[in-house]
Amino acid sequence: MSRKTNKVCQQSGVIPYRLRDGKLEVLLITTRKRQSWVIPKGGVCKGMTPPDSAAKEAWEEAGVVGRVNNEKIADYKYSKRGNTYRVHLFWMPVETVLEDWPEANQRERIWLDINHAAMIVKENSLKKILQTSQDPVKI
Repeated sequence: MSRKTNKVCQQSGVIPYRLRDGKLEVLLITTRKRQSWVIPKGGVCKGMTPPDSAAKEAWEEAGVVGRVNNEKIADYKYSKRGNTYRVHLFWMPVETVLEDWPEANQRERIWLDINHAAMIVKENSLKKILQTSQDPVKI
């Protein structure tokens, strides 16, 4: 009997950020069922680069628009419904916050300082990335 190999699905995501009163804030969103706080992410769309696909996810899931930094911050993995996902993570300075967006009725969003954001995200690997990230404004 052969053993099933667990395919790792590739995703890209962003940490949307802004400066407010000289302080860095990041945007978190809830999962669709509003069970936990996450970052906008999703499968890399065919024909798109990971940063461009991440920007699309930010618009769809969080209602924010900006130019994603092409330099990857980190990768992290998580499991969901028996699948493993690897997320390529990028910074995205937010230029526009929309009042209406594709998943507005399915998610909540919240701006937080990065340390508070690290405390409330569910995934431990994402917590570590938020805790150890270099300030994107100083990069």
